[in-house]
Amino acid sequence: MSAQDGGDLSDVSLLDMFRMEVETQAAAMTEGLLALERDAGATHLFEELMRGAHSLKGAASIVNRSAAVQVAHGMEDCFVAAHRGRTTLPQERIDTLLRGVDLLSQIAQVSEEEITHWTGEHRAEIDDFLKSLTAPVAEKPEPAPFAETAISVGGEMPPEPVSKPLAEPPKPPAASAASKPADSAVRALRVTAENLNRLLGLAGESVVASRWVDTFATELLRLKRLQNAVIRSLGNLRQSTSELELDERVQSHLIDAQNKAADCRDLLASRLDDIELFDRRFINLSKRLYQEVLDCRMRPFSDGVHGFTRMVRDAARTLGKEVRLDISGESTLVDRDVLERVEAPLGHLLRNAVDHGLETPHERVQAGKSAKGTVRLEARHSAGMLLIEVSDDGRGIEVETLRNAIVAKELTTAELAAELTEPELFEFLFLPGFTMKESVTQISGRGVGLDVVQTMVKEVGGGVRISSQPGKGTQFQLQLPLTLSVLRTLLVEIGGEPYAFPLVRITSALKVPREQIESVEGRQHFRFGDQQVGLVPAHQILGIAEPSIADDELPVIVLGEKANRYGVVTDRLLGERELVVRPLDPRLGKIKDISAAALMPDQSPVLIVDVDDMIRSIENLVSGGRLAHVSRVGAAAAAKKRKRVLVVDDSLTVRELERKLIESRGYEVEIAVDGMDGWNAVRTGNYDLVVTDVDMPRMDGIELVNLIKKDPRLNSLPVMIVSYKDREEDRQRGLEAGADYYLTKGSFHDETLLRALADLIGEAQA
Repeated sequence: MSAQDGGDLSDVSLLDMFRMEVETQAAAMTEGLLALERDAGATHLFEELMRGAHSLKGAASIVNRSAAVQVAHGMEDCFVAAHRGRTTLPQERIDTLLRGVDLLSQIAQVSEEEITHWTGEHRAEIDDFLKSLTAPVAEKPEPAPFAETAISVGGEMPPEPVSKPLAEPPKPPAASAASKPADSAVRALRVTAENLNRLLGLAGESVVASRWVDTFATELLRLKRLQNAVIRSLGNLRQSTSELELDERVQSHLIDAQNKAADCRDLLASRLDDIELFDRRFINLSKRLYQEVLDCRMRPFSDGVHGFTRMVRDAARTLGKEVRLDISGESTLVDRDVLERVEAPLGHLLRNAVDHGLETPHERVQAGKSAKGTVRLEARHSAGMLLIEVSDDGRGIEVETLRNAIVAKELTTAELAAELTEPELFEFLFLPGFTMKESVTQISGRGVGLDVVQTMVKEVGGGVRISSQPGKGTQFQLQLPLTLSVLRTLLVEIGGEPYAFPLVRITSALKVPREQIESVEGRQHFRFGDQQVGLVPAHQILGIAEPSIADDELPVIVLGEKANRYGVVTDRLLGERELVVRPLDPRLGKIKDISAAALMPDQSPVLIVDVDDMIRSIENLVSGGRLAHVSRVGAAAAAKKRKRVLVVDDSLTVRELERKLIESRGYEVEIAVDGMDGWNAVRTGNYDLVVTDVDMPRMDGIELVNLIKKDPRLNSLPVMIVSYKDREEDRQRGLEAGADYYLTKGSFHDETLLRALADLIGEAQA
């Protein structure tokens, strides 16, 4: 987990965060206690148990749960005593400690209004628990071996057990065994769609997660290059000092350092080969797993078209036409969800082909065609997409007739209509209510069929194209995703958070130089091909903080069709990514501008943008005259940046309290969940201050301070220690490590922490 992956908990109360922490720590402590019960020699678990009790004690203190502080403190003392060998943890004591875990869970669930009453009612239970933690435990005698206890006093063997093994099932007759394979009864299995969806989601996540290994291997390659540079530097140092009369110990240390560096390089090279092999296997395995699960969801195209032959026949008879429906690609596998969504639109296209496209038998004969018309429906896979084509050999679309119909319906002026190209004219066919029929029949004429087709295609992130040749026929081509569970997206950063745009809905992604931004009638535009495209700040659409982009080029995503196109300004373009789509909880309702969510390879969440909804939001801003301007100031005069603070603490409650306090003064805050996470964040990010706890897993705060102060690049970075340890020796230990400030966590209740921040790095704005 990176420093910024803590999630947005701004609207979560401290009590709710305490409950979340109790839930997490209670599960970990229960698991640790049960592991100790199974293996009393697993003493390495004591440190985790002590740390968990200590974190809960601190979190309970912040939310004023004195009963929880007492329980957690008693458990921590017990774990410390057991760790130091002053007591043991037999089964009775394990039972008592598990009771303490239950007590902490109960206390966390009590509301603010009832906590005083609850504590009074359960005072005796809490006191009894604390007393039982310190009471001596009587050791139980070891039970006698089973072989001895199994014999009665008289020396007789115990009676035979009442239960008997089940009789073997009767063997099938030879004839049936020969005529049918033995395992045929288990070849079919009923699985619910929900189970398959969950399984496909997990398999898709494994595909996404497999890409993380490649990133890790790239970092190892960088480390290998750095090691080679170190070895070369050591060799140069030896060579430059060879003529000097240095102490033999110095020469020996140089040789030893160079040898050890070479050993590290060789070991890393070996492990790098292993991880590259694992990477290839993992990616291959995850793809195979995903494909196998996807195949379980796939159905042949024929399953969704079995009623079309009859439908085309009935429509043709009603209209007095002779029509043959040719279906090809019936064995093409289609995702179950896609097949269900495409069935109704295909019905509309086929009815339109029979009614609009095909001529009557008399007209066809006069045109030199056979009396019977042909409608083709074809499905196939192409370039990772599902292509479905509906075509006919009818009269085609009369472009001039369509142009006149557009003008007659007052959808555009005659002058503009005369300039429209054929593909642009065809786009009008998809408008709701648009039809070229003069009368309404049971089959067509209301102008809803193609609107339904385009709506479905947009919902699944596909596309539709029309091509036509007068006198020869018309073709509709639907390009659809093979599955709706994995989506190819472009990741962008907006307001410090990642957002995903479906690739199929993006016209272009580019960087626009600030000097190319023009203002026309109060709106900002830039030149995109032969068109002026309006600029819209993404932060205004999503209602988040305005980004401070200091670059001379703006990252822009172009959305929408040519007649309705906008350039959305983001903070950064992060690159393409395949994401496993996760539907949002239906209780949330429709979230403005958001369609779904997904998980990144590091398990951090990302929201997937609803492009159609975003375009509607942009149109509302434009029509209301509320569109904000993008700053045209370059990097030289960029807005002042807020100072950044890294908070390092393994307690969720403490982390969030510190974050909210510091952010309230205008600082930008990122978080790390332990010392190792904090060290990785400090090395890769730019911070003005580090605020750290002392007791943390993997690396404590003192070690973190030591590493920062010993690093030539980071030694000037101010570090503040905030800890529950308020003894003078603890304070001295922190300051000797190089900390610039040492505060106790009681300082949360006054302005001490904020004053210390201002003393160390000044106000929030640089």
